[in-house]
Amino acid sequence: MSGSLWLKPPKAETPLPAIPRPRREGAARRAAAPAGPAGQPAPAPAPVDGPAPHTPPPAGGELADDPLDELARRLDGFVAVAVHPDEIAALLESDGMTDEHIRLTYGRADSFSLAEDLYARVERRHPEPAAPTTSAWYGELAGCLLRGLVFALPGLAYVLAAPLLAGGHGRFGLPAGTVPLLAGAVTGWVWNQALAHRAYTWLGLGDRPAAARALLTGGPAGALAGTAVALASAAPGETPSAVFAAGQSLYLAAATVLLVLGRERALLCALLPLTGAVPAFRWDLPDALRAGLLLASLTASAVFAALVLRPGLRRGAGGRGGPPRAASLPYGLFGLGSGLLVLHAGVGDLSVSGAGSVIALTLSMGPAEWLLHRFRDGSLTRLRTLTTAREFRRAVTGTLVLCLGGYLTVLLALALAATLAWPGAPWPTLPRLVTLLLIGTVLWLGLLLQAFGAVLSAATVCLLAAAAQTVEPMAGPVAAGGAAAVLAALTCALLVRPTAHRA
Repeated sequence: MSGSLWLKPPKAETPLPAIPRPRREGAARRAAAPAGPAGQPAPAPAPVDGPAPHTPPPAGGELADDPLDELARRLDGFVAVAVHPDEIAALLESDGMTDEHIRLTYGRADSFSLAEDLYARVERRHPEPAAPTTSAWYGELAGCLLRGLVFALPGLAYVLAAPLLAGGHGRFGLPAGTVPLLAGAVTGWVWNQALAHRAYTWLGLGDRPAAARALLTGGPAGALAGTAVALASAAPGETPSAVFAAGQSLYLAAATVLLVLGRERALLCALLPLTGAVPAFRWDLPDALRAGLLLASLTASAVFAALVLRPGLRRGAGGRGGPPRAASLPYGLFGLGSGLLVLHAGVGDLSVSGAGSVIALTLSMGPAEWLLHRFRDGSLTRLRTLTTAREFRRAVTGTLVLCLGGYLTVLLALALAATLAWPGAPWPTLPRLVTLLLIGTVLWLGLLLQAFGAVLSAATVCLLAAAAQTVEPMAGPVAAGGAAAVLAALTCALLVRPTAHRA
């Protein structure tokens, strides 16, 4: 599942208009006082007997500007496209406006009251979104399908390597050699998910050499970590599996580099030797040919990754400081939880049907990514065209249902196609199909929440579901169903708000 983690660099947004900063009351009074010589405040006028002198009106008979009108003019562009006053209140508070300053300057109780007045004063102006061109639509879909293909092709490596690995019965009721393979794979998923987030953050800051340097230092470290874990978990007689796991760790590091830097076609070329596994479904291939195809694909992946990392070798690339490393930890935890869920889908009572589930899940990551884009684009369109929060909530909920339903339909079709294509594969039972669709729901909603910044919640739910399945394998459907329900509730609570879509 390397690379199936939907991470994108944050987009640079147009800066919001400046808002007057609050000042202390004393400073406001000094600023309002007339200036004396050398810029000093003028002395207060001496008291006089009789009525206070009449203050003449402003020249031309015009009244002084209302400070609220001035603020409305300043924020006109933002307020005009706001769907709800809470968006305006969030902007006011983020710029440092305190309730005291709002009471003294604008005569409103707090930021919410001020936001409601601004929302009422400024006319709604939602520009019609430009319709995407057909070529852009097809290009985006083709790119996501390409990624789904490169997510699934590494599975052919296991078909080629199966006769080369240790046979017989292993530990925990699994075939011999399975434990080091799983241990190395999970380690790679966790490490490379966090590494991809850090590299994407650098890309979002516009520093591609820094992203390349992060990958250059983190990729080999992740490969070494996966190799060490696989070797440490290997039992006597499982050395071939541990060696294969080391190659798997190296591939995961190389694939992360190529996917993050947008070189999917290069990765596809590197994976082409693995298509030699297709005849292995029907005929027995020589061990030398199997090993040669595996080494050719692994070598090509590593070479292509090294070539695209050349910008990271330049002096000074990567800068100093940068985004905090701790910010990438939740993404690694999400990689752990989602990876374990996929493993549970593959380790079933029938290895063939389990393999079909894993193939369907990995292939579905391409359409899943495209549908995530569709949801994001559809939500932004509704944000620009709808004028009330209720309309926006209904429209976004409908878009969410359509996108999730579309993904589950694709996943079900892929699972049935994998069953038909696999020689001798039994037809999946209804409970297994339901469990697969529940796991797919958890993965898609988790990726959606991750894309909107709620990665810690998604990671926690996935980890709890994976832990429940690990402790009690028979509780798989219940754990997946509970996780899907929780993530659905979180999604509906977070993403129906207009402020969640203001990137």
